[in-house]
Amino acid sequence: MWSQRLFVDYALQRRATLHALHAGTAHTTDVCDADPYLLRAAKFHGEPTDALCPVCRKEPLTHVTYVFGDELGQYSGRIKATTELEPMAREFGEFRVYVVEVCRNCSWNHLSSSYVLGDGVPRSRGRRRRAAEE
Repeated sequence: MWSQRLFVDYALQRRATLHALHAGTAHTTDVCDADPYLLRAAKFHGEPTDALCPVCRKEPLTHVTYVFGDELGQYSGRIKATTELEPMAREFGEFRVYVVEVCRNCSWNHLSSSYVLGDGVPRSRGRRRRAAEE
């Protein structure tokens, strides 16, 4: 991805969580606790993957991508498709991207990765746009 930096992969934390589940020190109710809004976001806005859920092994995981940043203004905290990220990286100076993997079957969810995008040129904070000019 163009301008991707400060990449953090949470695979080790994921592996530790799954190990605790299989070892019996964690229960499925502890790790399969996705918020209903996250499940809905995965259903309508998520991007399907080829990887099966590591807990139920019945359904492929879905990635939900969130963007956060001061420059995004009212668009901070929104879900974006991967195809929307590169144009955003050219428009904004810096924003952080979080990718969450979700199983819509058993409610497994885990932060998969995070990284920073943007062209590095600071801009003023985004402003709310009016719905209709009077």
